[in-house]
Amino acid sequence: SDPGPSPVLFQVAALERQIFDFLGYQWAPILANFLHIMAVILGIFGTIQYRSRYLMMYAVWLVLWVGWNAFIICFYLEVGRLSQDRDFIMTFNTSLHRSWWMENGPGCLVTPVLNSKLAPEDHHVITVSGCLLDYQYIEVVSSATQIFLALFGFVYACYVSKVFLEEEDSFDFIGGFDSYGYQAPQKTSHLQLQPLYT
Repeated sequence: SDPGPSPVLFQVAALERQIFDFLGYQWAPILANFLHIMAVILGIFGTIQYRSRYLMMYAVWLVLWVGWNAFIICFYLEVGRLSQDRDFIMTFNTSLHRSWWMENGPGCLVTPVLNSKLAPEDHHVITVSGCLLDYQYIEVVSSATQIFLALFGFVYACYVSKVFLEEEDSFDFIGGFDSYGYQAPQKTSHLQLQPLYT
């Protein structure tokens, strides 16, 4: 069965996300994106090979993926006690890097602040202005898109898995073996053995 264009769309969206997270040194999203790419491959394999178990595993992963992207939305919108200035969750607290879109968003003008006393050692302070869309909202839109695709993928995986399971249950071995009355075929010989008289 043809897996259709949707798994390809999922892979493209996941790879796009992975590239921009790599550019921004966002280690937690990089790890999550890698797992998501593996899960999408598993879902495609399950569809092509008629393996409902793989599709169920993919559906379970998509539930986790929705939760992760909901967290990213909350993080960038600073819901509750989350703070981008205080929490460096996305880099596992290993660096002060932020989203790649912070400096490279559409229309953004980056100006370095020279001799700033706020700069930690080996870092510099910048001001970003003129952005048509702030980086937080780009990240939120990206995560919202992932949630939408994941919900679509969840429904797709559940439906296809159900179809596969129904096909397995209703499969009839035409001309198959009757477990009680099966007898092995008798060997027939084309050669009739005749007694030999000497």
